[in-house]
Amino acid sequence: MKRLVLFSGLTALVTGSFFSGCKKDDPVYDLEASGYPKEPGIILLSKCATAGCHNTQSKEAAAGLSLNSWNELFEGSRAGAVVVPYSTDNSTLCLFANTYEDLGVTGTPTMPINADPLSREEVKTLMDWVHAGAPNANGEVAFAENPFRKKYYVTNQGCDVVTVIDAATDLQARYISVGNTSAVESPHYVRVTADGNYWCVVSLAGLKLQKFRTADDQLAGEAYIGPGYWNTIALSNDSRYAYCVDWQTTGKVVKVDLNTMTAVETYQGGGELIQSHGSFVSPDNNTLYITCQSGNYITKVDVSVNGPGFEKVVLDGSGIPNPNSALKIHEVAFTPDGSKYFVTCQGTGEVRAVDAATDQLLAVIPIGHDPVEMSFSEQLPYMFITCMDDTVTYPGKTGSVWIVNYQNNTAVGSVNTGYQPHGIAVNDSKREVLVANRNINPNGPAPHHTTSCGGRNGYVTFIDMNTLQLVPGKKLELAVDPYSAAYRK
Repeated sequence: MKRLVLFSGLTALVTGSFFSGCKKDDPVYDLEASGYPKEPGIILLSKCATAGCHNTQSKEAAAGLSLNSWNELFEGSRAGAVVVPYSTDNSTLCLFANTYEDLGVTGTPTMPINADPLSREEVKTLMDWVHAGAPNANGEVAFAENPFRKKYYVTNQGCDVVTVIDAATDLQARYISVGNTSAVESPHYVRVTADGNYWCVVSLAGLKLQKFRTADDQLAGEAYIGPGYWNTIALSNDSRYAYCVDWQTTGKVVKVDLNTMTAVETYQGGGELIQSHGSFVSPDNNTLYITCQSGNYITKVDVSVNGPGFEKVVLDGSGIPNPNSALKIHEVAFTPDGSKYFVTCQGTGEVRAVDAATDQLLAVIPIGHDPVEMSFSEQLPYMFITCMDDTVTYPGKTGSVWIVNYQNNTAVGSVNTGYQPHGIAVNDSKREVLVANRNINPNGPAPHHTTSCGGRNGYVTFIDMNTLQLVPGKKLELAVDPYSAAYRK
């Protein structure tokens, strides 16, 4: 086995919020044992994975990151993934090693720390390697070996990307570009089909519903849905249809056949849908539930062969549909057994439980201010609700996540997960909940780094479903404005 001995100033590539200087030494490493390809391996092993810096022995003082081997590189740091295959713009390895503006965004402090910057050729070598997927010496790309891998998907509205997070490691595994134009289309909502084979996304300023394979996260098809302010998607339980909701004063819903990727029907009526936003398909696939975000009611749309038909369900006891109500119903979702559905009321800081068979109000449950998204556990009787701009539950903080027992309709607690939480996804297999914290307000925590699209990066945190507390020390910074979240089981 060939051993290489090279000399350089010891350096550190730090992706966490702190770093320590390194002293000079003579690095000794085994390129073959590291699993790196030759060219990037020599750079990483000789200038990063050195004594006092990012090697196995010293990593705890260097953001928990070891670059001793390809496998350790893909264990990430305490701040998450250091390399995201195929994405130089979102790999902090490239960000902090780069000092050449024409090659991309430059992070501060420049790495290697306390040493000469990498040469242009070295930076280019690392970037070319990451752009090609950052394969190991055998040509294997991280997170690609299992087409049935469990994943989270998070839309980043400010960058026209969807972040794919590997559920086994909770690391950023891919950044998938979405949209069809050079302008920012703002991917708003992502959902995974019931069969787990595809994920679908709509963008606020987009013209198409896009469908991607979950096996490899590659584009599988697009359906033209026309101009609109596309906010949510409801997917049928047989994975056949997607219902794309246009959030406007006079809204509409476009039904897409996911097999043929064609728009097959538009539901609008004579102005029946006002401020249409939240959406959900009934367990029998016959009824689409649409919220009026400014109102006190939901609209049930008959999408069966007998449709279309529109029926309003008023949820404040007045019996009169009011599109300018104090409730301001944002989202609707069914419980796992389909026996009832819940709505989040942004204006009154509560969720309301409704009997699915009779549409009768069952309970009004006060929670935090500005409740928006919901996600249910199928194994525990818990529903998790993000309250994006709640400043009351945790004084001095902005945002909370509330936990409601959906069987007995009672609030059981809350968690401060981060700044402006919005998207949320339950992972029963791991007993954790991913929370996407938008962090778009300048009063929020300063991002650790920037991205090529500008703006303030947001982040995800995790709730431990066993303790109903935040998982300590687990915070992944994503691109700008992480908004919607979904889980592939």
